[in-house]
Amino acid sequence: MNTEKVVSKVLVLDNCDDHIERLKSFCSENSLVGLRVREDRLMSVLQSNIDLGAILLSEGYAGSMARSAEIALDINGVRPELPIILRREHMPSLEDLPPEQHQPFCAAYVATDLEPLHNIIDEYIFSLDYPNALVRGILEITETMLSSLLPGCTVEWNTPSIVRDRIIFGEVFSLIPLESNWCRGYMMMQAKEKPILDLLNAHQMCDGKANFRDLNSLLGEATNLIWGAFKNRYLGDAASLCRSQVQVPLIVNHQQKYISFGTENPQLVFMYRLIDKNTGEGISLHQRFVFNLAWSPEDFTEIPANIGEMVDSGELELF
Repeated sequence: MNTEKVVSKVLVLDNCDDHIERLKSFCSENSLVGLRVREDRLMSVLQSNIDLGAILLSEGYAGSMARSAEIALDINGVRPELPIILRREHMPSLEDLPPEQHQPFCAAYVATDLEPLHNIIDEYIFSLDYPNALVRGILEITETMLSSLLPGCTVEWNTPSIVRDRIIFGEVFSLIPLESNWCRGYMMMQAKEKPILDLLNAHQMCDGKANFRDLNSLLGEATNLIWGAFKNRYLGDAASLCRSQVQVPLIVNHQQKYISFGTENPQLVFMYRLIDKNTGEGISLHQRFVFNLAWSPEDFTEIPANIGEMVDSGELELF
């Protein structure tokens, strides 16, 4: 698994077989994972917890440009944060469309020239550069901390991804700020309640039957441990932190499972699977990094570990 390369999932709404083949190659070359869905299942999929970076829609998807624009408006109503990119037959722009058809789309391209699509993807999905050392380090830190908290589980993960959506996974999440001279934002951990409670009970990790307070405690401890290791490795001394006092309100809509950090920036997402060593059953844990207040990857540095301290702690041995 290439843990240093992030990808993004895009939903492809296109009925042209020839272009689908071109898109497969394009996705493979541009760190995209293309997904398709039946039209009658489209809305239910969009209302689920699937993470997406964009939607690629052809003007003939629903039989006509007018009908395809209506579907785009419906999509926009359910997932307004997702950029919808229109494939046109002849004109690689939106300028000739009437306002009611133009509104839901962010950009357009034609199948005969995919270079503009490459630029659109860079602008709307891969607009933030995440250093490889940061991505790799997050995985290493999180795996170590989760393994120490849940010794009865092995930790697996999917390829890290970049998303534009603002959905909340599960019923419980934790949120902790990240601040340094190169970034300001949040780390969020998200989980479904019942699978983790079942895991705690199966391994008798609580006094009596596990309840939501035990889940809160576990998620809070995991968040704090990961944050502490992240801080030591990447954020540095508090004296060097960015002094900007800019803040934006966070909006949470529990009914819609929606959270907004007041920015259009894409988010860096990791999804972990905690596999019970006894049963082989797995549960999911989502982790998001939202750099909504400041992001300067050119100033990113990895703080060297103190070898002496690691030897003293028993993490390393001299020979």
